[in-house]
Amino acid sequence: MNSRKEQLQAFDRLLTIMDELREQCPWDRKQTMETLRHLTIEETYELGDAILDNDLEEVKKELGDVLLHIVFYSKIGSESNNFDIADVCNSICEKLISRHPHIYGDVKVADEEEVKRNWENLKLREGKKSVLEGVPKSLPAVVKASRIQEKVAGVGFDWEEPQQVFEKLQEELGELQQEISDNNPEKMEAEFGDVLFSMINYARFLNINPENALERTNKKFIKRFQYLEDKAAGLNKSLKDMTLAEMDVYWNEAKNQ
Repeated sequence: MNSRKEQLQAFDRLLTIMDELREQCPWDRKQTMETLRHLTIEETYELGDAILDNDLEEVKKELGDVLLHIVFYSKIGSESNNFDIADVCNSICEKLISRHPHIYGDVKVADEEEVKRNWENLKLREGKKSVLEGVPKSLPAVVKASRIQEKVAGVGFDWEEPQQVFEKLQEELGELQQEISDNNPEKMEAEFGDVLFSMINYARFLNINPENALERTNKKFIKRFQYLEDKAAGLNKSLKDMTLAEMDVYWNEAKNQ
C-alpha cells in the first residue's frame, strides 16, 4: 500500500488537476454546486451498488468519483472566498474530535451503544434543537426511516427487546388487515406505512440494514427474471405467450442456479 507521503502527494495531484480543469475546461468552468448536486447523488448510488456487489475495483473507482465531487465543491467555495478544501478537512477533524471525548478527552464509555448515545447528546449541546435535524429531507423513505429510528434510539427513545418490536409489527399488520376489510383506501395507506416503519425498526434490532436487504432482493429478482426472459427468447416465445406454470419452471431453475 502507499505510504502517507504518497497518499498526500496523490491528493495534491488531484487538487492541481482540479485547478487546471476549472481554469481551462469549458464544461468544468461552467459547473456550479447546483449543477453538480444531482451528479453527486448519482455517483453516491453507484458507489453503493459497487459496495453491495463487493466489487472492490469498482469501489475504488467510485470513491474517486465521489472524492472528485468533494474537491470540486471545495474549489467552487474557494472562488467566492467562503471555504476551501483545508476548511472542509479541518471542519470534519474538529467535529470528530469534539464528538469523540472518549478518545480525545476523559470520558469513559462501556460499548458502541454508549458512544451512539453520547454522539446524539453532544449534537444537542452544540445547539441543535432536535435530534432529527440531521436527517436530510430528500433521503429515500426507507433510509430516512432507518436514520430517524437510529437517532431517537440514541437518546433513549427505543424498545427494550426485539420481541416487543415484533409484537408491534404484528399489531400494525392486524390494523392494516382491518382497514383492508373495511375497504378504506386512505387508512389502508396509513397503516401500510406503519407496517413498513415497524419492519424497518425490527430490522434494526436484528442488525439488518433494510435498504441493503431490499436492494439485494431487487438484484436477486432482476437476475432471476432476466434468466426467465433468456429462456423464453431461446424458445422464440414472448413471456406474454407463456403460462404461469411454464414461467414457474424456469423461475425455479433460476432459483437453483
